[in-house]
Amino acid sequence: MKDFLVEITTDVPQDVSAEEVERRRATESVRARELATAGRLFRLWRPVGEKRSIGIWRAEDEERLRTDVLGTLPLWPWMTAVVTPLEPHPNDPGTPA
Repeated sequence: MKDFLVEITTDVPQDVSAEEVERRRATESVRARELATAGRLFRLWRPVGEKRSIGIWRAEDEERLRTDVLGTLPLWPWMTAVVTPLEPHPNDPGTPA
């Protein structure tokens, strides 16, 4: 598995009903928990005062990340994602010596 830094911005079209947005957000929460349990979603943050998210996601490669992981999110059709592949840094304090 490879790690990816993913910045996601969600832009819901104006013609979508509030009920549909709430339904998708509820199922989004369930799906995020499933992906976390499966080891695909490692960490997730929201910058203070912003509606976007920044997270560490895991997949075999970027294509599989976009299709098999992020693409399964109920809000994905309304999302824009900036994906940055990550690699270990030799000075990472979280890496065993």
